[in-house]
Amino acid sequence: MNIMSFLLLLLIASLAGAIGARLAGRRGLGCFASIALGFVGALIGTFIARQFDLPMFPWIKIGEHPFPIVWSIIGAALFIAFLNIFARPSK
Repeated sequence: MNIMSFLLLLLIASLAGAIGARLAGRRGLGCFASIALGFVGALIGTFIARQFDLPMFPWIKIGEHPFPIVWSIIGAALFIAFLNIFARPSK
């Protein structure tokens, strides 16, 4: 993987994480948190899709590495929703 592919992968993960967080009600997480959330969302989303035998939506191939955008957004939203359950309410 070259540097441009890696940077593009980080950008797509950041966008997917930011969209997923926004759907779950979180705003302003920051760049690094959005990137991490995008990758965690991709793991959670594809796991759920495989467990329930759901169709794999379009993947974006960056170099030789596929990235599941739709499942990443869904997984990120579910992960943030799960974290919101256990978070203390803000004052």
